Amino acid sequence: MESRIAALIGAAEGGDSAAAEALFGTLYSELHRMAKRELARQGAAISLSATTLLHEAYLDMAGRDGPSFPDRARFMGYAARVMRGLIIDHARERHAQKRGGLFEITSLDTQSMEAAVDHRELVQISEALDELGKVEPSLAELVDLKFFCGFTFTEIAVLRDVSERTVQRNWEKARIYLHRKIRADLSL
Repeated sequence: MESRIAALIGAAEGGDSAAAEALFGTLYSELHRMAKRELARQGAAISLSATTLLHEAYLDMAGRDGPSFPDRARFMGYAARVMRGLIIDHARERHAQKRGGLFEITSLDTQSMEAAVDHRELVQISEALDELGKVEPSLAELVDLKFFCGFTFTEIAVLRDVSERTVQRNWEKARIYLHRKIRADLSL
């Protein structure tokens, strides 16, 4: 399976659109699981389905020029970053509606509201993560995979072909950087 994925990545990098579609199809179930996990973390208040998120991510990825995916880990990292951007854009759009322009009465159970994440927190995390990406791109990708996609340390270690302990150390570095960056931004 990994050799097939590597071959599809190589062909897609060469501009073969059929290979790009086949790659997406091959990884569809894993990408769909990743989208479901992320939406579940955001709480039921997000009115975006995993399938919609995944398809929007595909359209976004297919429409861009230039991203290079030398291996499966980089492809999944890029997909995670695109999904993160789409979720944050969706949260911004929902909270940008002024004075009930799209007022809608719905009922939510109390657990959904407790699990909902404030869109401002997502935006702060995203901005700090973008800054981390400029300084240490591999750490930012790790955060995308762990925080936004819900991969375990073991899964990330397999994707990156490193030890689980290396992933944990890098996670701590990224977490410390993000914590300091967000705390510094709050004190401004």
